[in-house]
Amino acid sequence: MSEYDSINQGLAALSSFVVGGSTLGETLDRVAALAVDSVAGADLAGLTLLRDGKPNTAVFTDPTSPEIDQAQYDSGRGPCLDAFRNGVAYRIDSTADDERWPEFSRTALAAGIRSTLSLPLMVEDESVGALNLYSRGAASFDEVGEKVGLAFASQAAVALANAQAYWGAKDVADQLHEAMKSRAVIEQAKGILMAAQGCDPDQAFDLLVKASQRSNRKLRDIAQEIVANPQRRRPDPPAAARS
Repeated sequence: MSEYDSINQGLAALSSFVVGGSTLGETLDRVAALAVDSVAGADLAGLTLLRDGKPNTAVFTDPTSPEIDQAQYDSGRGPCLDAFRNGVAYRIDSTADDERWPEFSRTALAAGIRSTLSLPLMVEDESVGALNLYSRGAASFDEVGEKVGLAFASQAAVALANAQAYWGAKDVADQLHEAMKSRAVIEQAKGILMAAQGCDPDQAFDLLVKASQRSNRKLRDIAQEIVANPQRRRPDPPAAARS
């Protein structure tokens, strides 16, 4: 299989991603694995993304990758970070000789990595991360390989952005759904208490709050118990009322 066959297959696989068909983590794993299969010379790959405002190797095909990356995170300089910051690709043909990022190169060489290719993940001129490819051979990535890698990274960035947008929106939707469910069951419990005790909505809610505080349980759980169990439709009165 030629280099161009590999990248064409990789791009086709990326473009066929069904975002909702896998988790964000699974999408990241798939992108990293496809990168190694698609870019000639790559032995392992990692994705650098921001977590809590700090760069982090979010996913990798080999545990060596985050160990190497940590050297640049600690020093604040390295090809992956520069690809992320500047939106351009960086190659190291020989980690034994390159002096631009000494901390990174020393760590990579010690781990048996002789050459690297760091690619920006760009969406509409905005960098969202970096794809880092590592090779155990020297000068494994040439100008053609860099162009192939950039083509893959461009499509990968779109897939990641779509996945992040989908799962971010889904998380919000799930939270809203849970909030609506909680509100519905609380309103049901209030109605039951109003009918059972002849109180108004505010008084019914106050009973629920006091029962929650007294038992150190969530308000929704108290409400759910009242709705589900006919024998628990009236929470015990607060201690002050019993004395």
